[in-house]
Amino acid sequence: MEQLSNLEAIGRIVLSLLLGGAIGWDRERANKAAGLRTYALVCQGAALFMLASVLLGERSSQGDMPMPYDPSRIGSTIVQGIGFLAAGVIFVSGNRVRGLTTAAGIWVTAALGLLVGAGFYLVAIVGTLSTLAVLSTLQGVENRFVEPRDREDERPDDGR
Repeated sequence: MEQLSNLEAIGRIVLSLLLGGAIGWDRERANKAAGLRTYALVCQGAALFMLASVLLGERSSQGDMPMPYDPSRIGSTIVQGIGFLAAGVIFVSGNRVRGLTTAAGIWVTAALGLLVGAGFYLVAIVGTLSTLAVLSTLQGVENRFVEPRDREDERPDDGR
């Protein structure tokens, strides 16, 4: 396994900012609470943690007594941490739940950052494009074909 160069690490950081920023820009244009900066930072943060994991793995394999190291361990803790962060953007008010798409977007954006940090650029780019497609096109499909769930005047009060 060849060592990660500083230039490649910097490229991964920049790519994570661009991919997260693209999703954030879409959310910003939709006037959502989490936008460009939030998504860019979530993606970059996940990429930085994965880069740290890769670099720690490289360091642990050097020397006279190389130690076994599993870079996926840090990645798995990122999933948990992002779940906590994403849960913080979900709000319930009466019959209405808000923030689920934002939470899911933050979760996916962290996964994209992990992919970039691990060096899986094409998968991360395709993941970003498919996420943008979901965010930009499926809202129209929902509006056209799915019955509104968040309008209290269209539902009888069930006493909850």
